[in-house]
Amino acid sequence: MESHVKATQNMSRTLSLGVDPGRVLSGVAMLAVALAVTLALGSCGKSTQTLTPDRNAADTGKLGVEPTGGQPSAKFAFSTSELDLIHSTSGTSGWVTILSSKIKMPAAKELFVSASLEAGLFTQTLVRSRNNKKDTSTASVAIQVQALIDNTLVPPGVVTYAARTQTLSATLEGAIGGCLSTVTNADGTTSIIVDQNCVTPEEIELILSTLNAASFNFVASNVPVGTHVLSLQARISSSTSVDTGTASATVLVGKGTMIAQTVRATR
Repeated sequence: MESHVKATQNMSRTLSLGVDPGRVLSGVAMLAVALAVTLALGSCGKSTQTLTPDRNAADTGKLGVEPTGGQPSAKFAFSTSELDLIHSTSGTSGWVTILSSKIKMPAAKELFVSASLEAGLFTQTLVRSRNNKKDTSTASVAIQVQALIDNTLVPPGVVTYAARTQTLSATLEGAIGGCLSTVTNADGTTSIIVDQNCVTPEEIELILSTLNAASFNFVASNVPVGTHVLSLQARISSSTSVDTGTASATVLVGKGTMIAQTVRATR
């Protein structure tokens, strides 16, 4: 009996030396708090990453946040032709649309337009002169170009891509072959007489034919947001004047390319 009591007391002392249940609960609570803080910090890190703009997304003109670097985005359009845009002619009655394209402006920016064309000019002048009378022939040609956005003229307006004025003058005696005769004078001398009605005019002709590529830049400011129609137009004019000779003038617009790009100009 006495030994059983001692054993029971020893067991009680042994239990008193074990882990305190209150401390165990306190440790579990601290571990739970630490886990909750870790989860909260992890979620904060994920929300920060969502602020980074998606550069692979479609460009709608505005990003979710402002990019930290790089150039402003731009839209690009072009129109080109490998055939003659305007066949050889002495003139058009008005403006002819030779190239056109649609362009989308994502924001109110400047529109930069570069237009390049082949310009062909042909001028011919011929003069006929006899009896020392001056004869003059003149031929003039010009190609004018303008750019339009939604039928509104783009600065600087009408531009001359090519022009020529060709004038030819001559003062000649004329061809007298077969128009000469010999007469005997009263004093016995002889003279050579030229029949003025028989003299034929002498002719001089000048022909120039050139083909060159010309380019010019047009700029429209503060073009509104939206889709616009860009057009390139050309106008051909010519004139001639003659006395007794002839003159002609024609022009052609060959291959052409129009390039349009939205830009942000420095102010």
